[in-house]
Amino acid sequence: MKACGLIVEYNPYHNGHHYHFQQAKIVSGAECMVAVMSGNFLQRGEPAIVDKFSRAKMAIQQGVDLVIELPYFYAVQHSELFANGAIKILNSLQVDSLCFGSEHGEIDDFNTLYHFITEHQKNYDLYLTEALNQGNSYPKANDIAFSKIGGENLSIDFAKPNNILGYQYVKNIYDLHTTIFPYTIKRIKNNYHDREINDPIASATSIRKQLLTAHTNTNTNELNDTIPSITNESLESYKELHSSWHYWEAYFPLLKYRVLTMRKDEFANIHGIKEGLENRIINTAKKAESFSEWMELLKTKRYTWTSLQRVFTHILTNTYASEIEAYVTEKKPSAIRILAMSKNGQNYLSARKKEIDVEWYTSNKHPYPYQAFDDRIDHAYYSILPLTSQQYLTKQAYQKPIFKTP
Repeated sequence: MKACGLIVEYNPYHNGHHYHFQQAKIVSGAECMVAVMSGNFLQRGEPAIVDKFSRAKMAIQQGVDLVIELPYFYAVQHSELFANGAIKILNSLQVDSLCFGSEHGEIDDFNTLYHFITEHQKNYDLYLTEALNQGNSYPKANDIAFSKIGGENLSIDFAKPNNILGYQYVKNIYDLHTTIFPYTIKRIKNNYHDREINDPIASATSIRKQLLTAHTNTNTNELNDTIPSITNESLESYKELHSSWHYWEAYFPLLKYRVLTMRKDEFANIHGIKEGLENRIINTAKKAESFSEWMELLKTKRYTWTSLQRVFTHILTNTYASEIEAYVTEKKPSAIRILAMSKNGQNYLSARKKEIDVEWYTSNKHPYPYQAFDDRIDHAYYSILPLTSQQYLTKQAYQKPIFKTP
């Protein structure tokens, strides 16, 4: 049984995701679709609008066969580590291929780009370090280094977010010596950062903006053209049951309290904190009256909105750099956690059982190695909800995965 991997966040699952899923199935010829999905906090340092189990259920109802969690220590990271963790998991699951969305849409050019950068790796690393030391953000420094080694002569726009991620996927496929075959699907109809809905295939950013603008209204019918009915029903049900979706403004009082009560030496341990940043965070916290205002006061040329959100996520979850380092240096995952699966996904695992050399976890029968770490992350994520919801949702981690029968 051939399997194709997808690396996703589904925040929430929308028409663009479904287009990607359908096209990936066609180009790969796969009989089993395996999604590695970020948990309750996402790559850009944001809380997912609804929890990982709700998003996994959306995916499985739309045809995905296996939804595997990308652990927090890989999910809330810059593109290299995000891609590295996801490819390690897909490789451990013995998938045959990976299909990712990109602005460019031509896989041969990604392969050419990988070999070009590898050939110029020493200079590339040198220019990257130089650009970072000059105070540039990582994306900007990356673009500068790429141009300096002659990358502007290649056809891929290395400043586009999905092209950057796509390159990292291809790089890790080769660097980890996997047998995964990469495909890419061209992103259509919208740009990653578009904030307005102009087409039934809209960006997740514009969909979330529309949802949260009408946050006091549980009726999301105006979004029906951009999201499957299952997504709409799931979002409405979550909000009705738990009183809120998850977004940074809801965490603002808790985050501000945490920052203003932390000792300065505590900041030094937090993952992502660079020398001097803690002073800027504390000073701006005293002035900010909302999360968005805080971010506007805080961001600079060096500290992008995304990198600061990741830092805030690590502060909120009290995640130390030493913890992250211990996990991401593993040569392969210590464990794989299944959030949801179909009968077809279950059959795939059974068929590949002898080839998969990492134990997978589907319930509390065998304690999940990352469980204590995950519990802390989940408590932070659920903290904005009523106590009854917190208690109910945290129990999900100890139950069997969502299962969809044919």
